[in-house]
Amino acid sequence: MIKKKIGWVVLVLLALWACRQEGDSAADRMCMDRGWYFRLEGASGGAADNGGWRKVDLPHDWSVDRYAQQLNDSACGVFVRHSPGGLSTGYTLGGIGWYARTFDVPAGELDQLHFLYFEGAYMETDVWVNGQRIGYHPHGYTSFCCEIPARLLVTGKPNTLVVRVTNRGRNSRWYSGSGIYRHVWMMVTDKLHFKNWGSAVVTKAVVPDLAQLQLSTTVCNRHDTVQRCGLTVSVLSPQGKVVATEERTVSVGAGGEREVTVPLTVKEPQLWSTASPAMYRTVLSVRNNKGQVIGKEVVPFGIRTLAFSASKGFLLNGVPTKLKGGCVHHDNGFLGAAAIDRAEVRKVELLKANGFNAVRCAHNPPSEAFLHACDTLGLLVIDEAFDQWKKPKNPDDYHRFFERYAGGDVAAMVLRDRNHPSVIMWSIGNEIEERADSAGVAIAGYLKNIVRRLDATRPVTAAVNDFWDNPQLSWKNNAQTACDVLDVCGYNYMWYEYENDHRKFLQRIVYGSESAPGETALNWDLVEKHAFLIGDFVWTALDYLGEAGIGHVLNLKEKDKNPQFMEWPWFNAWCGDIDLCGDKKPQSYYRDVVWRRLPVSMCVHPPLEKGLVEKVSYWGWPNEYPSWNWAAFLNEVVTVNVYSRAPAVRLYLNGKLVEEKAVGAEKRYTASFRLKYRPGVLKAVNVVNKEEKEEVVLRTTGRPYALKLVADRCLLNASPNELAYVKVMVVDKTGNRVDDSSASLSLHAKGVGSIAGSGNASPTDMESFRSLSPRAYRGQALVIMRPEGVRGEMVLTVCSPGLEPDSIRIHVK
Repeated sequence: MIKKKIGWVVLVLLALWACRQEGDSAADRMCMDRGWYFRLEGASGGAADNGGWRKVDLPHDWSVDRYAQQLNDSACGVFVRHSPGGLSTGYTLGGIGWYARTFDVPAGELDQLHFLYFEGAYMETDVWVNGQRIGYHPHGYTSFCCEIPARLLVTGKPNTLVVRVTNRGRNSRWYSGSGIYRHVWMMVTDKLHFKNWGSAVVTKAVVPDLAQLQLSTTVCNRHDTVQRCGLTVSVLSPQGKVVATEERTVSVGAGGEREVTVPLTVKEPQLWSTASPAMYRTVLSVRNNKGQVIGKEVVPFGIRTLAFSASKGFLLNGVPTKLKGGCVHHDNGFLGAAAIDRAEVRKVELLKANGFNAVRCAHNPPSEAFLHACDTLGLLVIDEAFDQWKKPKNPDDYHRFFERYAGGDVAAMVLRDRNHPSVIMWSIGNEIEERADSAGVAIAGYLKNIVRRLDATRPVTAAVNDFWDNPQLSWKNNAQTACDVLDVCGYNYMWYEYENDHRKFLQRIVYGSESAPGETALNWDLVEKHAFLIGDFVWTALDYLGEAGIGHVLNLKEKDKNPQFMEWPWFNAWCGDIDLCGDKKPQSYYRDVVWRRLPVSMCVHPPLEKGLVEKVSYWGWPNEYPSWNWAAFLNEVVTVNVYSRAPAVRLYLNGKLVEEKAVGAEKRYTASFRLKYRPGVLKAVNVVNKEEKEEVVLRTTGRPYALKLVADRCLLNASPNELAYVKVMVVDKTGNRVDDSSASLSLHAKGVGSIAGSGNASPTDMESFRSLSPRAYRGQALVIMRPEGVRGEMVLTVCSPGLEPDSIRIHVK
């Protein structure tokens, strides 16, 4: 059956050969993202499922690119009620997807080696070249290589590459996406070459005006005779200046490999830090016995030191550093799981802009683009490998493959990512069920030994939770078993055990690997108080798809039970500090005060219907907003929460003092006021020694008048890895956003690009997700524009009944 399918793929590709657009050229590393054909197997009901193939470019996620807009009881847009993953995966569908494309091999390349490098595909991936299976990879997040045997390659006619990606059953606790959602590369090397992921640069010591480094690299010899080669190593400063050079002559046995270690010294090093992320590059070249350069490799790295101890905490370059952290799943909102480079960079920009200096990649290795952005923008990273070991969390998840593949997958994470200065810890698991039994301790030791063998410069950690999954155990009696095997221990939602455990285990280094938004101050006050407690990571920094409604808030009767998750039409977790459009949610304004980023912030809570109470989920936040647009509640009593570290705050409405209240740590930096809503100007002011200091103001806006488009960038390179994020706002006559508007929008794009994603931040508005006619949510929506790869101009126009339209031009060079 599979052979018949592959044969069909080959015939389709050959028929399309004349009209394909082959953009690759002979090089050591060639991008294979463009020119693919895709078909979803066994599906029905959408444009992609008509029995034919359609053109796609990578990165591609078919779970958000599957159906035409459908509105009925069982489907809405890309969401389907009967999704096997249900609310866990946000009611999206997986299945089996087939990808196919062709590639040329010049006649002179047949004596070279060819490797296909996949940065990531979800989930089980099979690879064929010219009808022969060359690889299989079951982990949905680790990168992998497949060598193409020379006997399979031909010149003078196209070679056919076919990839099957299988995402079936219940295999994830959150939105995974489906397909080849990261980049694919063709790597062509000489038989004498640098091993993939075989080079590493380690900072051995930093003394005043001098850094001692050590480069290790592995040279592979696929010739049938011994090869002598020349190795040149150059270190380039962040400014591009050569600051160190070494040469070696190396002999490599027939069919073998040789690891070479080269000490390097850099004078007056520029240290990598979150404030000044200085990136160096090591350029390696290998020459054959004729002196010809036959291979090159560039290894970016940073010079920095890490130290962890219970007495001094976490030291970056000798400086005590507290981790202001957030957990982040891998999806990119309206783009699904597609790891387009600009989307990955923007995530890091959002985290940095909102005060985070650290991210925990929950619960899998991130994309290469994400880590490169963390390196260049200065964000610390906990790199995590697994969400389960041998015991499942879902019947079809990675536990099926763990025993056979886990060692290779954790090694792939470390080898690929060890040169990133942003990575400060390796996590071997999250909330592992068998963490405190003998089998789990053995697995933890096995994984830790692999990590240590490949990189001894960073500690090994894991996220350890209370024993709700093992009710026969307890934290008091059994947590030590799970923690003792780790170098640094992550506690999930266990802030109340920090000080208890420290009294018993004085040398244990701890961080909050997950915490709830509502416990921000509890956690951070403890972090600031204790050296052994090195940071806190909120669940989550960014909203994500799946785990629908885990951060919800409901108005219920007192006796009604508040569920943990929310069902259809919820598809968004809604627990993030930052929403799907990249905007701050109320808890982020509170965190700004707790983290001392803002002196004062303010949110307003509307009144509840009589007989109802507000019930906030553990990961949620009350139904409040930094807004003074509440026309529906004119003259009704609203609650104003002012957040501040000042001793007291004063609240003014339309210039009149409402009240002064004490605030501070004992009140969780919150002062609550109750007053009747009247439009105008609401102002909160810090009071220190009876003197008014910093203030925050909310104003009632006018009626909706027009649309306003604002792009994060209006000049892009002509690359499909570029994106422009355009915010669509409903504004009044003075240009202020009307944040209680839900106007219907109509999107129109023309020029050298297209709309890659669109929608609003609502966790329940399925109809607007990836729609060309979304609604505004709290007065705004988002449109993501993507260039096609040629120069010119992209024009986006947005209209709404009764409002002045707006257009924006994105220049593509």
